[in-house]
Amino acid sequence: MAKRLRIALLSLILLLVALNAWFTQQDITGWEQPLRVAIYPINADQSPVTARYIADLRTDTFRPIEEFFRREIGHYSRDLSMPVEIVLAPQPASAPPELPQERQVLQIMLWSLRLRYWAWTTEDNPGPAPQVRLFVQYYDPRLFPRLDHSVGLSKGALALIKAFATRTMNAQNNVIIAHELMHTLGASDKYDPRTNLPLYPDGYAEPELEPRYPQTHAEIMGGRTPLAPGRAETPFGLQWVAVGPATAREIGWID
Repeated sequence: MAKRLRIALLSLILLLVALNAWFTQQDITGWEQPLRVAIYPINADQSPVTARYIADLRTDTFRPIEEFFRREIGHYSRDLSMPVEIVLAPQPASAPPELPQERQVLQIMLWSLRLRYWAWTTEDNPGPAPQVRLFVQYYDPRLFPRLDHSVGLSKGALALIKAFATRTMNAQNNVIIAHELMHTLGASDKYDPRTNLPLYPDGYAEPELEPRYPQTHAEIMGGRTPLAPGRAETPFGLQWVAVGPATAREIGWID
């Protein structure tokens, strides 16, 4: 009996979360007004290097993300001068729950609930509440030369992002942040997870280009710029990234 009650309670919670996510998704992909996005920096390795980097962060660090959305939405005849407005929020007082190593469905669902609750308890800046929350975990690249994957919750309006705490990586950090922001808006990955190569045609910024290679831009959800069959490179910044039609459709820019 107790087990059935726990299952019923969990099912009810998941239903309420799903309904809230659906209504949130309808709100944030209407594109009638700027989307309010808050970025919360986190000192993930507790190093002094990362602490100094976060102390020097300013909202201007993330302006290229705003400019990227403004440029790309214009390609789809959307008359919105500022589709995304980013604010730099305070550092959270506690660390977010880490993604479980074993990616079983139930574990991921429970982690998602814990992350949502943790995000709900996180203090915001004064002013209008953000519609999307991006929690960016920064690491000193000398201590962590490689980082795990970031996670953007589809229809969850929040993401847990891993980035490097060095100015030389700001431009590439912004590419990752924009990619995960797209996930929160409902965009799907468009690359092969085994090879990290963009999938043709939706993972290509210019799928109709003749000859097909080399591409000059990376599709935001394709992740990399295809240069030749079986070869692609990471873009150096958002000026070399585009939003393809499939992604634009997923986030509500086109029908």
